[in-house]
Order: sequence, then structure tokens, then C-alpha cells
Amino acid sequence: MLRIDAHQHFWKYNPLRDAWITDDMAVIQRDFMPQDLFPLLQENGLDGCVVVQSDESEAENDFQLANANGNDFVKGIVGWVELVSPSIEARLEYYSQFKKLKGFRHVLQGMPQRDFMLTDAFLKGISLLNKYNFTYDILIFPDQLKFAAEMVAKFPEQKFVLDHIAKPYIKDKAIAGWDTDIKALGKFENVYCKVSGMVTEANWNNWNEADFHPYMEVVTNAFGTGRLMFGSDWPVCTVAGTYTQVCDIVKNYFSRFSQTEQDRIWGENAVKFYSL
Repeated sequence: MLRIDAHQHFWKYNPLRDAWITDDMAVIQRDFMPQDLFPLLQENGLDGCVVVQSDESEAENDFQLANANGNDFVKGIVGWVELVSPSIEARLEYYSQFKKLKGFRHVLQGMPQRDFMLTDAFLKGISLLNKYNFTYDILIFPDQLKFAAEMVAKFPEQKFVLDHIAKPYIKDKAIAGWDTDIKALGKFENVYCKVSGMVTEANWNNWNEADFHPYMEVVTNAFGTGRLMFGSDWPVCTVAGTYTQVCDIVKNYFSRFSQTEQDRIWGENAVKFYSL
């Protein structure tokens, strides 16, 4: 079985383009490339990774394809494409030639229009993904979970995965509302969930593993171990902890589950979802 980190990033730091990396995140205001990640994967017994876009441009796809082509441990790419473009189908057809490009993501969490994913143009783009065997990563905040459920309901054949458990307010120990909406989204069998991005939603300098348990319990009940996958969100996670700490949160929580269930979360589900 391949053990997979299903969510991480590479970038060559550009202060203008990467303005989302604010000064309180100074630790990641630098380049992060495959050679930086490889030893961390090895140390934590992981065989490969899925790199996810952090810039909304087609240049990002070229950059990540080069990273993947030069490094066999990069098993898949979640890129970016303008889903609302009139020429979206031509772009999907073009990208279907690249075997390591598995799917796409849009930074919906940052959209002023919170239900942008329900606009006709966006839905048209989503409707074409399955034809080319592309997956879709849902990056949202808790206030958008209801819209996500409405979107996925329209496309039962499309493979979706929720990034970062929808970024609940772990720092405030808030769970009400988010948990209900997660349960509703989990009812759709074509939706998976990444157990990722949690430390950055906690108090960066003062968290402990128990802070995350109520949230992991909710997503485990909602999606089951057959639709959860581990993701580090490296290097973003390093603003609040080490790569190994992030692995340990998930490893320790699921240690009471059967080996079969743990194998799914640590690789099998990612391999199946992304066709790695």
C-alpha cells in the first residue's frame, strides 16, 4: 500500500502574488520545493504526495507539472483552471493529456460572493469535469458548507473532496452549526474529506492534540473511514507546528481503529480518489 500525504504545496515565494502569506506567517515567506518535502515524507513513513495549487493561474499547473515530472514521489496534482471560462471544455481537454494532473481547485473560501459555487457558469464548469476524469477539491469556510451540499447534490457522478474539514473555528472551540453541516455533506457518497489544515485553525502557539478530537470525531462519523484521507497542508502547517506533529495528531487519534481502516486513511482512499 502507498502511504500518501494527500494535501501539500510547493511554491517559489513571490510577495505580491503570495500576499495571503501575511507577516505573522513569516516562517513560510520563502521557497518550498520537492527537495524540502522529501526527507519529511521519509521520516514519517510516507511514500508520496498530492500537490495542491496555491496560485490561481494556469502557470501554476506548468510549475507543478514540472515538479511532479522531476520527482516520482509527487503522485498527483490538483491544479487550477478558470471554471467559468467560455472555453473551459477546451482547457479540460488540453489538460487531460497530463497523467499526473488529477483535478482542480478554486479558492472559494476567499470569494466575496459566498455562494459563487452555485452560479450557472461555475456549475457548468463543474459539470464537465467528470467527462475528463477530473476530481474537484472544495476549499471553503464553514459558512459555505450549505452551498457545497447544494452543489454536490447536482453531480452524483463527480468526485469531490472537502479540504481541511472546511476550516472550523478550532481556536474558539466552536463546533455547533459546522458539525450539522458536515453531517449533511457527508451524506453524499461521492464526497470525500481531507483530515488536514487543522493546526492552522487552532491557537498556533498553544494547542494540544485533544483540541482536534471533537472535530475528527464529527468527520469520521460523517464520512466513515472509507472517505477520509490524511493531508499535512505542508508548508502552511509549519506556522503552528512541525510536519511530524501534524502526522501524529492523525496517527494517534486513529490508532484505536483497525489496521484496515488506518490503511484507508493513510493512503488507500487517496489512491482510489485521485487514481494515483
